[in-house]
Amino acid sequence: MVQLIVEKPLQTPAFRFVLHRRCAGEENWVDSRTIYVGHKEPPPGTEAYIPQRYPDNRIVSSKYTFWNFIPKNLFEQFRRIANFYFLIIFVVQLIIDTPTSPVTSGLPLFFVITVTAIKQGYEDWLRHKADNAMNQCPVHFIQHGKLVRKQSRKLRVGDIVMVKEDETFPCDLIFLSSNRADGTCHVTTASLDGESSHKVWAWVWGTQQGTSLVSCVSSRCLGPPCLHRPLGSENLLLRGAKLKNTEKIFGVAIYTGMETKMALNYQSKSQKRSAVEKSMNTFLIVYLCILISKALINTVLKYVWQSEPFRDEPWYNQKTESERQRNLFLRAFTDFLAFMVLFNYIIPVSMYVTVEMQKFLGSYFITWDEDMFDEETGEGPLVNTSDLNEELGQVGRVHLHGQTGTLTENNMAFKECCIEGHVHVPHVICNGQVLPDASGIDMIDSSPGREELFFRALCLCHTVQVKDDDQMDHGDGPGKSPDSGKSCVYISSSPDEVALVEGVQRWVGCVGPGFQRAGGVLRVLHFLLFFFRFELLEVLSFDSVRRRMSVIVKSVTGEIYLFCKGADSSIFPRVIEGKVDQIRSRVERNAVEGLRTLCVAYKRLIPEEYEGVSKLLQSAKVALQDREKKLAEAYEHIEKDLILLGATAVEDRLQEKAADTIEALQKAGIKVWVLTGDKMETAAATCYACKLFRRGTQLLELTTKRIEEQSLHDVLFELSKTVLRCSGKVCRALKSALSLIMKPREDGSSGNYRELFLEICRNCSAVLCCRMAPLQKAQIVKLIKFSKEHPITLAIGDGANDVSMILEAHVGIGVIGKEGRQAARNSDYAIPKFKHLKKMLLVHGHFYYIRISELVQYFFYKNVCFIFPQFLYQFFCGFSQQTLYDTAYLTLYNISFTSLPILLYSLMEQHVGIDVLKRDPTLYRDIAKNALLRWRVFIYWTFLGVFDALVFFFGAYFMFENTTVTSNGQMFGNWTFGALVFTVMVFTVTLKLALDTHYWTWVNHFVIWGSLLFYVVFSLLWGGVIWPFLSYQRMYYVFIHMLSSGPAWLGIILLITVSLLPDVLKKVLCRQLWPTATEKTQVRSPAWLGKCTLVSQSSIDK
Repeated sequence: MVQLIVEKPLQTPAFRFVLHRRCAGEENWVDSRTIYVGHKEPPPGTEAYIPQRYPDNRIVSSKYTFWNFIPKNLFEQFRRIANFYFLIIFVVQLIIDTPTSPVTSGLPLFFVITVTAIKQGYEDWLRHKADNAMNQCPVHFIQHGKLVRKQSRKLRVGDIVMVKEDETFPCDLIFLSSNRADGTCHVTTASLDGESSHKVWAWVWGTQQGTSLVSCVSSRCLGPPCLHRPLGSENLLLRGAKLKNTEKIFGVAIYTGMETKMALNYQSKSQKRSAVEKSMNTFLIVYLCILISKALINTVLKYVWQSEPFRDEPWYNQKTESERQRNLFLRAFTDFLAFMVLFNYIIPVSMYVTVEMQKFLGSYFITWDEDMFDEETGEGPLVNTSDLNEELGQVGRVHLHGQTGTLTENNMAFKECCIEGHVHVPHVICNGQVLPDASGIDMIDSSPGREELFFRALCLCHTVQVKDDDQMDHGDGPGKSPDSGKSCVYISSSPDEVALVEGVQRWVGCVGPGFQRAGGVLRVLHFLLFFFRFELLEVLSFDSVRRRMSVIVKSVTGEIYLFCKGADSSIFPRVIEGKVDQIRSRVERNAVEGLRTLCVAYKRLIPEEYEGVSKLLQSAKVALQDREKKLAEAYEHIEKDLILLGATAVEDRLQEKAADTIEALQKAGIKVWVLTGDKMETAAATCYACKLFRRGTQLLELTTKRIEEQSLHDVLFELSKTVLRCSGKVCRALKSALSLIMKPREDGSSGNYRELFLEICRNCSAVLCCRMAPLQKAQIVKLIKFSKEHPITLAIGDGANDVSMILEAHVGIGVIGKEGRQAARNSDYAIPKFKHLKKMLLVHGHFYYIRISELVQYFFYKNVCFIFPQFLYQFFCGFSQQTLYDTAYLTLYNISFTSLPILLYSLMEQHVGIDVLKRDPTLYRDIAKNALLRWRVFIYWTFLGVFDALVFFFGAYFMFENTTVTSNGQMFGNWTFGALVFTVMVFTVTLKLALDTHYWTWVNHFVIWGSLLFYVVFSLLWGGVIWPFLSYQRMYYVFIHMLSSGPAWLGIILLITVSLLPDVLKKVLCRQLWPTATEKTQVRSPAWLGKCTLVSQSSIDK
């Protein structure tokens, strides 16, 4: 909240602003500053003034600088458990004598850190580039009485800035002067709140007398006596907004740089973490415990083994005197650390960089999807964050903004109007186009006087603006317009207001509040091509609490009218005359049909009455304290004793395939909650139209009226019994839906009955919450997030009022609609139409989750296969910490030999076809609730890795019992034994992935068989060539020696077969005895296999 006070001291050339800004959520912190316009010094005799230092106008959205990039980036990366763990292991390898070289830990860690740093550095360089472009923009401001041009970053608080049309405000300004005679300017705030409408701002002084403030400051003129004026949001021009339909304005800079509201909003987003990432961290902790247990067991067994005489000091490894005198506990701790280093590869540090690459590259598949491109708007899907891709496959609750722009097209059409109880159907206008087969307005059986007043109210009482290029003639008094044939372009923050004005235009001609604003004069073109001239006296602006707006106008004949338009709930209680019952009946009927309704009323004011109204409004507007409260009280006093004229109905058509999308989500097991600010009748009609409610659905209503008649406790328990009874008897045939009418309250929606409220909702097929404020939408989402089930929530909306809900949900999706791009910018993903949500979740979300869950489990599995033979080997080497594998194998196993196949699998795997997933949404249930990363699946993969490791080790061990296995009688040594185990392991884990692959392309074949070929070629070169940079080569001729043995070839084939056999048998038995819905579909629809249907694959083939 911003509270502003401006003072103009008596007979001084220095204009002073005293500003108080209170930060929301920080009630005890107030930013107070005194600003002298144009940096004028205060006159002698005024209170003490201490110049304050404010930041310059530079915007910094980047995270790093050239000097702090390395230390800051390293600090952030080593906050990760895996990175920090490997750093400790690397340091231990440098300090103490360990069985493996520091390169084995340092090189993978260096690779991960370097790749991540390059990625983050490139992203931050792009932010620096954008910041420099913004900070170097030219800005005009007054310096020493002259207009100068400088870079935006050189602006200071107190500078007077000139902004021209279509320019963006360089900082937060107080509006001082405009070239328009009425002292206003038009502004668009699309970059701030997503609203593309033209809003009107007023200059701070708001009078037509006296000298311009800018010229006064420049020439040091003397002002009038002491003048105190309050400042409101209509005087504050925020950085990022754009000037429209105004040649130029002047303003004084009050907040610059990182203190502007736009910059402060950069820091409001919180980091979201997916369920898969949480599972990864949990599994990592489990494996860390396994690692510590292994190291502890080996340390204890080593000293048990060495307790026998001469075992701790064999003849070939005599200890020195200093080693004999070392403390036993210190030796034991050193050995424990050495074993930790030996087994540390069970923690897959490369998994994190692979996951990062998979998410980053996989996000392009959404943006490349041609099925999700909207040709009408030229928009495609956007991915604002790639960290939540797999979360799209885990959604349990969808919270969507109930109507405008999300489920509907936000394409308003003036459907009908009801005047004095009589229904009139105008030419149906939709965005300036006359729909075909539309009949004209029926004038039969209506009162001409009330009808004219009704349409006069629609012409005058709204916020629609007309573009300057299309404004009408400037003549005075009634007369024909020379431009009567010219079309008008209307702009407003509300699409249904534009629809009303365009609809009335077909009857009365070109209308709008901007049709003539000079001198506060408004003119309406009558259908007989005569102008009616009105003087705009007052505007009582719309707000969400009053839910109505009013204007006070004066005709040429001196008659003063107050025209009021708003929601039925805010108009009917203030009406004393008119056909209320007939109009109310029509409004309710239109609401049931899903039409958006507004009621119109008026009253005539006598001059004396208007003078009292004017004084009341003026005193409230100039109030220095509680200005908003006093204005609300004044509006409440003025807008009463109205005469009801009629009501309007505007249709917002349901989006294409919206009903099909809702139905598919429900079949997928996703609960849909509709959160809207509309009336219950209107929202319920939309729910019926989109098939969220069925005609046989039993509606359970929790309304304000019902709570007033009964206690909340009784109502909730009664609803709970009804829901349980319906669910038990007709669980599938008869669905129940809970319809909530929620009045804005401070304590949230459910008070002390949250669990009971949630229990009722859990047993309902859908939930509808009406009359919701933006904050309440976020509270509902938060309530579901932290319920007992902890479902993954998805919020989807298209307007700025949906941002809080989108930011609160696990996954936020913005619809790129007509209400601006604020929702799309603040969301994690953005889609052009609501219908694209179906493919986003049921196809892309399904694939993302399947792929990354396999990636995570596979990484842990192959590292168990890698390290468990090393653990078994210690029982055969006296726990001497001897390594089973060569240093090169230790280093390259996760980086080169086994990394590319799983990365490609996680990008391209399709276990079922796209068409099958879209046709059968129930397949989404197979992966719900993190099904593939549950403990049962994790334990299976771990034991599968242990089994394979036992086969690798003991199979090679029993084969080596016959020491003369070569044709020339030579014996295999320990490095040959390790090479054999490693070869079987590499082939087994790679072929295991090949067996899990359902979707084969030439890329899969190239990477999988190419990885195996690369391992063989590398081993031949590594052991077959004398490398000059190595002091010794343990693997020289080892691999070639192993392959020269026939039994070794036979052993490799047999061990690979035995290792893969249990997993194959398990899959066959489970598929035959307990098949999942996905496996049944694979059997029924095998034709999709091998076909390139995904847009990502087609892009790769191209």
